[in-house]
Amino acid sequence: MKPYWKAVVAIVVLLLVQAVCDLSLPNYTSKIIDVGIQNSGVEYATPTVMRQESFEGLQLLMTEDEKQAWQASYTVGEDGYYHLTEDAAKDMEALDEQFTTPILMGAMLEQMDEGQLAQMQAAMAQQGGNPAQAPDGTQAGEGAGQMPQTPPEGAQAPDAAQNQPGGENGMPNAGQTPPQGAQGFDLTAIREEVEAQMAAMGESLIHSTAVNFTKTEYEAVGLSLADIQSGYLWRTGGLMLAITLGMAAAAVLAGLLASRVGAGVGRDLREKVFNNVVGFSSAEINKFSTASLITRSTNDIQQIQMVSTMILRMVLYAPLLAIGGIFMVLRTGAGMEWIIGVAVLAIVALVAFLMAVAMPKFKLMQVLVDKVNLVAREILTGLNVIRAFGREKVEEERFDGANRNLTKTMLFTNRTMTFMMPIMMLIMNGISVLIVWTAAGGIDAGTLEVGTMTAFITYTMQIVMSFLMICMISIMLPRAAVAAERIDEVVNTKPSIYDSENAVDLKDPKGVVAFHHVDFKYPGAEGYTLQDIDFTAQPGQTTAIIGSTGSGKSTLINLIPRFFDVTDGQITLDGVDVRQLTQSSLRAAVGLVPQKGVLFSGTIESNILYGAPDAGQGTMEEAAAIAQATDFIAEKAEGYDSPIAQGGSNVSGGQRQRLSIARAIAKDPKVYIFDDSFSALDFKTDTALRRALGPKVKDATVLIVAQRISTILYADQILVLDEGRLVGKGRHGELLKNCETYRQIAQSQLSPEELGEDYGKAGE
Repeated sequence: MKPYWKAVVAIVVLLLVQAVCDLSLPNYTSKIIDVGIQNSGVEYATPTVMRQESFEGLQLLMTEDEKQAWQASYTVGEDGYYHLTEDAAKDMEALDEQFTTPILMGAMLEQMDEGQLAQMQAAMAQQGGNPAQAPDGTQAGEGAGQMPQTPPEGAQAPDAAQNQPGGENGMPNAGQTPPQGAQGFDLTAIREEVEAQMAAMGESLIHSTAVNFTKTEYEAVGLSLADIQSGYLWRTGGLMLAITLGMAAAAVLAGLLASRVGAGVGRDLREKVFNNVVGFSSAEINKFSTASLITRSTNDIQQIQMVSTMILRMVLYAPLLAIGGIFMVLRTGAGMEWIIGVAVLAIVALVAFLMAVAMPKFKLMQVLVDKVNLVAREILTGLNVIRAFGREKVEEERFDGANRNLTKTMLFTNRTMTFMMPIMMLIMNGISVLIVWTAAGGIDAGTLEVGTMTAFITYTMQIVMSFLMICMISIMLPRAAVAAERIDEVVNTKPSIYDSENAVDLKDPKGVVAFHHVDFKYPGAEGYTLQDIDFTAQPGQTTAIIGSTGSGKSTLINLIPRFFDVTDGQITLDGVDVRQLTQSSLRAAVGLVPQKGVLFSGTIESNILYGAPDAGQGTMEEAAAIAQATDFIAEKAEGYDSPIAQGGSNVSGGQRQRLSIARAIAKDPKVYIFDDSFSALDFKTDTALRRALGPKVKDATVLIVAQRISTILYADQILVLDEGRLVGKGRHGELLKNCETYRQIAQSQLSPEELGEDYGKAGE
């Protein structure tokens, strides 16, 4: 992925945005429940507007520092109510943190009657003896932290109606005398008691309790709680919608970039594999097999491409979501973190079991895919032979066997993996039930809110899904690792035929081909295919090679363009060892017509000009004329633009061979190699072709591998091979006299009259 590092960085940024949005939504859901529904949309405990008596009454429950901050945070409006200043309203959370305790005290005192206050004071007196000292050393009732015993100077005495603990709203107002029997009431002790209760309540429940006081105050000043609730729900809901849209956009963009990177990785791998395979010699092709190379270039690379995309989407995203989810869970303060551990352990155990069962089958699957590909290629390639011998049923059974083995393996792995989702859903739903069961006690005791429980469930599911994603990719990674090893094996295989460090380009080639005591054996073979081959092929001459089947004729000519390298000895072109020449310049000087005419899908023109794409129309028509292909090309409606199917399946064997010869002629090389290229031609066409070919190749070196004596009868030099050895070298007449092997071949093909006078003398 190194070439795509910019895209990878962008994906990471997008995944961070997606994770932040995803982790924010449960918190807002909790707020919808706790604030929007249960607290009627009142978000903060500190009132934004309140009556004068409430403002002054709460001051009586504050320390000096709190009182100063309290007075600085409010200003009296034209309506006579105290309004929160703009500066103070900028940080409502800080105000809540500072004033929640006195507001909570006010809420508690508001709910008590005179008898309850007296009992509380009596209980404190029994515990502490005398009234407790305030923090500043003054006696209870003397400082700011306690209920005043007498009204401040200038304050009016309360009437009978106001002699209740809270005046109009049940709360001690400014200048109010404590209830009878509650003289010396210690507010510091009350504060400590409230703070102790707060420590047991939990942050969210403390906030909700304090908000109840604010809700009452809002109603008292004439604000509509319904409007407050509606506005909060619309604002929060709109924000959640915006976050969701942002998360969706980040997910789509991350998925798009990940797919592009994955596709790019697949493209680059296919290019690397193909470029390396193109440089393979026949030894490497035989080592891997064509079927395996195709599977590695398609199926295996697809596995890597898919896993690369999933790594960028899931493997990078899952840890972000899991870590963020754990952090958010800890912030909820729900005290149920152990449930997450239970869920993760259950998932890991499930995935480990499935991997242990399915992993061996994943590795076997790649081998079976190769097998199906191999059998299918063999059957399709040899379809005519199969039909000719009536072996359709046998081959169907062979393919069916390979196909069934692959199918059974895939069914086993798929059936094994189908257990994952049902069990995962069981685990996730079981975890949800466990959370609700555990949280019910906290909700009943008043230490946990419903919204907090809902958020905890959502975060837990996110964490569980994160570990599930990691586990799922961990199942796919081993299969991709097998594919990666197979691809890596191809990419890192060095071709046995390569340009040496000091390789030179062949400039202005003459075409002199010489074998200097060449020995050759195929890789892994015990015996030599060719031994002590020594001859020279000169420009302007035709060198023919003949011998029985399996004598090494085709092997010999394949050594010239370096399809294989010699085992011992040396092959030179214009006096330079072919191993010291660059492969491109060597093969540019050679025009090869293989034994089996190979055409490529395209047109007749594209096939003739395959080796010389820049050659003109005249060159193409001249090559076709020499190869005796003009007649059948003219018969086609589209002429040279007539389509050629893959492998040349829509032309006959003779036409395919003539087009192959025309392709070599159009290249105009210095060395022509015809590997039994005239075998599919009738005698008339063969004679006409060789007659037309003569002037074209008069300055080039021509090597012809032939089975028929008539094809090479007038060659300047004939090489006779027998079991890989050169047993004869000379012209036709000389070989009839001196080479028994050649004489036997000639006698099997030609009559005494055709062989001529030399044969008669040799026979005598």
